[in-house]
Amino acid sequence: MSNKPIIKIGYLNITDHLILGVTERKLLKREETFKYADLELYPFIDWGNLSVAFSRGDINAAFMLAPLAMDHFRKKEDIRLILLGHKNGSVLITNKSANIKTIADFKGKDVLIPFHLSIHNLLLHKLLKENNLEIGIGKDVEIQTVAPSKIPTYMEIDDQGRIGGFLVAEPFGSNVIKAGLGDVFELSKNIWPDHPCCVLVVKSDIIRYFPNAVQELTTSLVKSGKFIKSNTEEAAKIGVFFLNQDINVIEKVLTSPADRITTHDLMPQLDDFIKIQEYITNEMGTIHEEVDLEKFIYTRFAEEAGAT
Repeated sequence: MSNKPIIKIGYLNITDHLILGVTERKLLKREETFKYADLELYPFIDWGNLSVAFSRGDINAAFMLAPLAMDHFRKKEDIRLILLGHKNGSVLITNKSANIKTIADFKGKDVLIPFHLSIHNLLLHKLLKENNLEIGIGKDVEIQTVAPSKIPTYMEIDDQGRIGGFLVAEPFGSNVIKAGLGDVFELSKNIWPDHPCCVLVVKSDIIRYFPNAVQELTTSLVKSGKFIKSNTEEAAKIGVFFLNQDINVIEKVLTSPADRITTHDLMPQLDDFIKIQEYITNEMGTIHEEVDLEKFIYTRFAEEAGAT
């Protein structure tokens, strides 16, 4: 019986969290061993349930949308952001039934996102606003929140084209394309190049009492991110099991183009989070109380792990 602490990590079955799958596979194959902690992985189907589980303490770490993580910190939860999960990685897909050719064609349509406190919401807001489309109930475009894994079903049943499309993490966009129900309109990296999205947050008591365990985890994840960049075929095979997705879809997400999603550059940059906070506070009004980002973001472990 191990007396090591257990780091319980929540995540979603999205390509954004593949570095966790690579670390899990290394441990299972004994290519790595953790000296200071044991890992337990908890998959969730949507962000709301993951958020509740994290607040309740059912899990003590999570790969989480950056704005959602900031909101947890705003609510005085004692947590720290220690690493990015990835950069880029999402896609705006148009619904074929909606017959959208230009950004103006989204007028009068709904667009789906995975969660209101998300980079997806920020990116969509930015894209629509820059093209003079107003967002909100009764305005040009209405935004609806749907769990990522359920979005392909919404596309399948919407043969009237009421839904213009969706902006979500991969591989769900590519799955909809594969099913012949949608087309790529824009990659998220083209709306904000090298944008952060999901981050790893950890309860502060784990950091306080088991810093070696957190360092061990962080170091492994940073190595996993670099492994994905240089071994896309092998990473895609791992993704088949970890994400329960088709290998051809995962390979496409990792390679077409090469920076569609990046996992080798996981160092949290304060300026990126200042940009997120300013936009969602001033432009969107989603959060009305700013957080102390310098206190929230804790890069010691990422620095020690050699993150860039």
